[in-house]
Amino acid sequence: MYISEVSGHRSATVAIEKAIKALSPQSEVMGINAFNYTNPISEKIINRIYMGVIKSVPQLWSYLYDNPKVVKKLEKMKERVHKMNSPKLQKLFEKFRPDVVVCTQAFPCGMVAYYKKEQVSRIALLAVLTDYIPHAFWVYDTVDYYVTPSEDISERLAKRGITRSKIHSLGIPFDHKFHEPHDQNKLFKKYGLDPNIPVILVMGGGQGLGPIKAVIRSLEKIRCPIQEIIVTGTNKKLYNSLKRKMKKSDKKILLFGFVNFINELMDISTLIISKPGGVTTAEVLSKMIPMIIINPIPGQEVSNSDYLTQKGSAVRVDDPKEVGRVIENLLNNRDQLELMREASGKIGKPNASLDIAKLILNLP
Repeated sequence: MYISEVSGHRSATVAIEKAIKALSPQSEVMGINAFNYTNPISEKIINRIYMGVIKSVPQLWSYLYDNPKVVKKLEKMKERVHKMNSPKLQKLFEKFRPDVVVCTQAFPCGMVAYYKKEQVSRIALLAVLTDYIPHAFWVYDTVDYYVTPSEDISERLAKRGITRSKIHSLGIPFDHKFHEPHDQNKLFKKYGLDPNIPVILVMGGGQGLGPIKAVIRSLEKIRCPIQEIIVTGTNKKLYNSLKRKMKKSDKKILLFGFVNFINELMDISTLIISKPGGVTTAEVLSKMIPMIIINPIPGQEVSNSDYLTQKGSAVRVDDPKEVGRVIENLLNNRDQLELMREASGKIGKPNASLDIAKLILNLP
């Protein structure tokens, strides 16, 4: 169970499903957008409000996110919502009869946790954290197991009162194709790029968010030779705008919308500029590619940024105008780039999806 069709939460569930099918082809797996299933109208409204807050007043989201005062005030409202959703969950579970429910987002996790408590259900509930912050909305007595991105996050979850034996530090799940090796020379030839010139991959998540235009303008100021790959996701307005402007650039630029071959683009990238979403982060770490984080969204993205920068695998730049200067300095300091790659290798968990699938299939 996840929320939002174009999201890392959904990507994580798809990755787990693929891994389960690879290990146990006879298993039946249902992936479901829990918010859309229980509250289809509310989902659209809340998604619009969330996107509006993130774009217009991100400091408000920063205040609300994992704020103990807010969590406490929302407790009764949250319980009423879960109680209202329980009949729909019961119909779903009676029809599909799951042995395990796996949640990659806190809302469905809370919904199923409440259902288990009210119905005294013995369905196993597994919470898979897809960001580097174990916030309060994940914590329920009826969650049987937790999967965290790292040992650091496991310790922080344990401090919130979760029994340590319930917690498994297996990583953030992502499609295992990201761990499959490719012939780089063939990929450079396929995309018409020069293997001797650094490649900068610019992404804004599935929805093409962030100050991508400002980043591209900053990259134009880099004096050393570079090649650029820009991925705008579902943001068609951004895609069309950049398509018009890139014709004036003297640099080699490839422009894509929403693609399913990001793994190939990463394989030929020297540096990645991206939003630090949990799943994207896990993919980048698995490739051991240094990451530049631009102006992360308050809440989960800031937490992810803090984790990556503390570990030495990423650099955070809050002013997109400075991106070009930072990248030029890194390209002229190969030792620093190598240290960032090594740091990524130390914290990456490339087998996360398969390890999570094994845990699920071997639950008592």
